[in-house]
Amino acid sequence: MRTELYRFKYESLCKAVKPILERKGFEVYIAEDEKQVLELVEKMIPANSVVSSGGSVTLVETGVLDLLRSGRYVFLDRYKASDRRAVELEAFKADFYLCSANAITMDGELVFMDGWGNRVAAVTYGPKNVILIVSANKIVEDLDAARERIRYISPMNAKRLSLSTPCAVTGVCQDCDSPQRICRHYHIINDSRNQPGRIKIILTIKEFGL
Repeated sequence: MRTELYRFKYESLCKAVKPILERKGFEVYIAEDEKQVLELVEKMIPANSVVSSGGSVTLVETGVLDLLRSGRYVFLDRYKASDRRAVELEAFKADFYLCSANAITMDGELVFMDGWGNRVAAVTYGPKNVILIVSANKIVEDLDAARERIRYISPMNAKRLSLSTPCAVTGVCQDCDSPQRICRHYHIINDSRNQPGRIKIILTIKEFGL
């Protein structure tokens, strides 16, 4: 029963926010699960395209990262790079850049929080196309709710990355001044009508990432 009710809730959220995002120039798809996500990504990205990605649990859990590494594309792999900064800069020239967002509001705002800023920089400017894979649990009412969501998940991300921040110990955001703080770059994309279709959003009913 719980699974069915959450599926109903998440599907309803995806269907509600989709036309709002589309009016703002975003290209939007709804996927049931990782199988449909992979099918959509394969259709979107022609073979031999230059692709790159930001750090993302969602890309790992959906199998998209494995697809990017499959040899079908020219993948600028930041995870395996000896010089990560060089790869992240090269990503600005990519045909496709893939990552997730931290939240999407019901007003169609895309919300990101970054530690270094490479992800928000690439999503905002550079790559010809951006594909965001965002599960419905990240759809929130407004920007205040987005900030609260980020404060809630940040300790888990800090723990995942083995960082020495207060939240990685307490599990609660301290709004700290740690040099390893990952909540540095707060970014909102309100609209994409000046570049319609550049940012493509795959909303997933199944929950992925943090």
